[in-house]
Amino acid sequence: MTRPRFSVVIPVYNAADSIEETVASVLCQTEPHFELWLIDDGSTDDSLARLQALKARDARIRVLALANGGVAAARNAGADRAEGEWIAFLDADDVWHPTKLERHWQHHRQAPQLDMSFAKIAFLLGEGTDLARAQTVSTVPREALTLEDVLGENPVCTSSNLVVSRECWRASGGFRRGMQYAEDQEWLARVVKQGRHIRGMDVLLVGYRLSAGGLSANLRAMYDGWQQLTRDYAADFDAAAARALYCRYLARRALRAGSSPWLAPRFALVGVANSPQAFFRDRRRGLMTLVGSLVSPLLPRTLRMRLFA
Repeated sequence: MTRPRFSVVIPVYNAADSIEETVASVLCQTEPHFELWLIDDGSTDDSLARLQALKARDARIRVLALANGGVAAARNAGADRAEGEWIAFLDADDVWHPTKLERHWQHHRQAPQLDMSFAKIAFLLGEGTDLARAQTVSTVPREALTLEDVLGENPVCTSSNLVVSRECWRASGGFRRGMQYAEDQEWLARVVKQGRHIRGMDVLLVGYRLSAGGLSANLRAMYDGWQQLTRDYAADFDAAAARALYCRYLARRALRAGSSPWLAPRFALVGVANSPQAFFRDRRRGLMTLVGSLVSPLLPRTLRMRLFA
């Protein structure tokens, strides 16, 4: 069999409600030369049965069933089996634009020195799969990512955004097992410190699902995971500045998803206290985040989302 150009890896844990839509966004790619690894991480719903049914419909799909070991271990298991020249990660509740893989292939052909690439993402909360209708879209830096970028506001946002060369993946050591939050940032920081080149594309290619119901606990866990991983890099970057940027990022996520109105002000105030210079480096973003966070407890959820997305 001809070696695929891409290997797509989707870790799956109790994702029966979303996995078919996620897989459909892969199967409709304009770049057809891929294999798709669906890694069941010990699901207790009928996810595995759905994966097997999907496999029966398309020869490019492979299914691997594991005992529950966490998202990092599941991604590693799929990527370690990848046959493609490039590995693309996607979470089981996110979706891709149909040109996702094609655009990355073109990007790497034009910039062969790059080891990894990413794009803009749309934050989806009840908007279906139409990325163009999302109220909020991420931004992409013009230059290659630095350690401060990754450990600060992290413009990659989600592993569903990443495409990496198989050679870089194997040299990196993979995701750190046992981390449930910030495992993608930890891996990116390690790759950047190894001297690898990661650059984004200014094009919208990923839909990232937000769930307001569990977001408060998730954002706190993300912050705890971030504090754990940044201890490893304390000598390599300005920790106070990075904390300010990361807290600004978490505050904006809390606002745009309509989570607990008290969560955004907590993150915003921690960010300003750690480094007002970093928090307001982008003056407009910093001011809007702080003002939006402070007034958010006074506003209805839907208005907060509309004004501060």
